[in-house]
Amino acid sequence: MVFIYFILAAAVTVFAAIKLSQYADVISDKTAMGGMMVGTLLLAGATSLPEVSTSFSAAAIGNADIAVGNMIGSNLFNLFILAVFDFLLRRRRMLAIAEREHFYTAILGLFLTTLVIAALWLRIDASLFGIGIDALIIGISYIAGMVIINKLPKAEPSANVELPDVQPVNPTAGLSAKAAIFRFVVAALIILGAGTALSILGDQIAIITGIGSSFIGSFLIAATTSLPEAIAVFVALRLGNVNMAVGAILGSNVFNMIILALSDPVFTAGPILSAVSGSHMIIAIGVFFMSILVLISLVQKKTISPLVYALPSLAIIAIYFVASYLNFTY
Repeated sequence: MVFIYFILAAAVTVFAAIKLSQYADVISDKTAMGGMMVGTLLLAGATSLPEVSTSFSAAAIGNADIAVGNMIGSNLFNLFILAVFDFLLRRRRMLAIAEREHFYTAILGLFLTTLVIAALWLRIDASLFGIGIDALIIGISYIAGMVIINKLPKAEPSANVELPDVQPVNPTAGLSAKAAIFRFVVAALIILGAGTALSILGDQIAIITGIGSSFIGSFLIAATTSLPEAIAVFVALRLGNVNMAVGAILGSNVFNMIILALSDPVFTAGPILSAVSGSHMIIAIGVFFMSILVLISLVQKKTISPLVYALPSLAIIAIYFVASYLNFTY
């Protein structure tokens, strides 16, 4: 029955994510925020709620591998999602036409990933105010990075792109901004509840199958809790809102890093990054190189051929499968 409950929780998450993206599109159209801001802040934060509840719940029950693996694995899966859609839309150059501010978010994500890799390598067993030194540094860096990004000069908005042969029709377009915000919050709370269920059920699956919490956290739960991001990107692109789609992924990856700092004090057995399996280093390094490739895609010239443009995305897809295989066989 645990597998059935897991599938049901995932299904609820997917449905809520569809509605969440539709409401976010209304908010971006009917408020002063715009697609990038809604994607990077609102949608990214809301779609990351499963990671929040999963990591918190796993840390509370003492399963550091699921808590950390879920966060790092979600970032790996998120970049995989972005690369798949970018490859499918290679002729329209999804990443190349997105607003330049996404480059800053990607840089911050790369820097935070570097800190995670350093923490996994150094294994610092020291705490301050009940939080591991490494997690504290990551948390402070996240806050400082977001402050710097908000102070950087803004570029002119880029045009949105639509999926081929699809009309951007939002069934919730008639809602007022106030109604969309209210329904957005309700959908986010549903995702939060489903994410909590996924973490508990995932821990049970790890015990039943004997696969191990590291792989379960980095692959199964990470992919499942990243379903909202996948759905958000798909729905945003159907609605022609590229900036919201890209912002949802890159913003979610940055937001996931603060989850690590917030999960650390919940894990009572010491600094959480010093208590995990070494296999998480494989996933973190995968995220590092995938992030670099995303940066390359964001600054590519629009005049190059679709095949050359798609090479970074193809490399990201390959890294995802290699890292997942190495993590499974570690």
